[in-house]
Amino acid sequence: RHLFHLLPAEGGDHPEVAYFAGNSLGLQPRATAPELHEDMTTWSRIAVEGWFESDRPWTRYHELVAGPMARLVGARPSETVVMNTLTVNLHLLMVSFYRPAGQRTRIVIEDAAFPSDSYAVRSQARFHGLDPDQAVVRLRPRPGEDTLRTEDVTAYLAAEGDKVALVLLGGVNYLTGELVDIPAVTAAGRAAGAVVGWDLAHAVGNVPLALHDWDVDFAAWCTYKYLNSGPGALAGLFVHERHLGDPDLPRFEGWWGNELTTRFEMAPVSRPPATADAWQVSCQPILAMGPVRTSVELFDSVGMPALRERSIRLTGWLERLLDQITADRPLSVVTPRDPARRGCQLSVRLAGGSAAELSRRLRYEHGVIADSREPDIIRLAPVPLYSTYHDCWRAAVALAATVDRHPER
Repeated sequence: RHLFHLLPAEGGDHPEVAYFAGNSLGLQPRATAPELHEDMTTWSRIAVEGWFESDRPWTRYHELVAGPMARLVGARPSETVVMNTLTVNLHLLMVSFYRPAGQRTRIVIEDAAFPSDSYAVRSQARFHGLDPDQAVVRLRPRPGEDTLRTEDVTAYLAAEGDKVALVLLGGVNYLTGELVDIPAVTAAGRAAGAVVGWDLAHAVGNVPLALHDWDVDFAAWCTYKYLNSGPGALAGLFVHERHLGDPDLPRFEGWWGNELTTRFEMAPVSRPPATADAWQVSCQPILAMGPVRTSVELFDSVGMPALRERSIRLTGWLERLLDQITADRPLSVVTPRDPARRGCQLSVRLAGGSAAELSRRLRYEHGVIADSREPDIIRLAPVPLYSTYHDCWRAAVALAATVDRHPER
C-alpha cells in the first residue's frame, strides 16, 4: 500500500478514500513518475540516439516488459508483447485467427461481454460479409441465474462446435466478476475445432494465469486496471508458440514487426520474427511503455501466488460483511460465492434504485469509491496490492448507512 498514491477523501470521517475501483483504473504507483522522468531525461539529453544508446535503448524497450509480463500471464516471453490498446489488439488478432469458412462461421461470446468486445466481433463478422446477428452467438446464463455455467459453455461447443470458428470470452466477466474456467473452455473449444481466444482485461493481475499450459490460442488485455499502468495504458497480447512463425497465418504488418537485425535495411518485404513481436505494427510509444514496465516489475517482485492468497482472504472478508447487510436491504451479491470462480471483484445489485446515484453518495458522504454499471450494479474490488480489511469494513458500513432496509423489516 505504501508504494501507491492514495486519494484524499471527499466525504466521511477518514482522511483517505477506501478505493474499490481498481477494476476500472488502478492507483498510481509512486515509482511511476520518477521512472518516467528518467525516460524524459534521456529524450532531452540525447534525443534520437536514445533508440540505441540510452540505458534502456528504445528499440528494445518492449523486451524489458515481455519477461515479467509473460510470467504474470503464464506464458513465454516469445509469446508475449505489449503494444497498442486492448480492442486494437483484439482486431489484429482476429485478422489472424477468425477465418470463417464453409459452415464454420460463428463467434461465441458471453451475452454480458464488455460492449467493446461485442462491437469488435460484430464488425469482424460484417467485414467477412456475414450477418453479425447470425454469426455472433451470445451465451446467456440459465433463467434466474446471473453467471454462465462452465458446463453450459462446453455443452454448446460439443453440440454446435462444427459451426464455431472462434470462441472469445472474458476471463473474468467485467459485470459480474465471474472467473470463467479458462482451461476447461479452451479444451472444449479446441476439441470442437475452433480457435479459442480470451479477453483478460479483468483477469490479468487479478487471478493466476497459465496461458501457455492451458493451450490458449491467443489473448489480449489492458494494463490500466489491476496492473496500474495509467488511464488508456498500453495493452498486452499473447499468441501461443505453436502459431509463431507460421507463414500461412494472415497478419497485418508494419515496420516494427520486422526482425530488429534487418529492420534498418529498409527492405520492401517484411521479415517478421517467430515471436509475438511479429504482431507489432508501429514503433512503440516509449513514454507510454515506461509505466507498464514499472508496474509489471512490481508484480514480479511480489508474485501472483502471494497476491492471490491475500485476495481470497480480503474478498472473503468483504463478502461476509456484505452478508450482514444485504439480507434486509434491496441488495444482492451476483458474483459467485466460490472463491475459485471469482477474482477480487464483488458485484452488488441494487433493486429499485440508481447504481450511479448510490456510487455518488458512497463517495461524497462516506469517502468510499466504487463504480457503477447502470442500471443496477455496484462493483467493489478490494485489490490485494493496496486495499485493507478496514477499507472493506468502511464499504459495508457505508452501504448500510446509504441503502434503507426493506420497509417491512
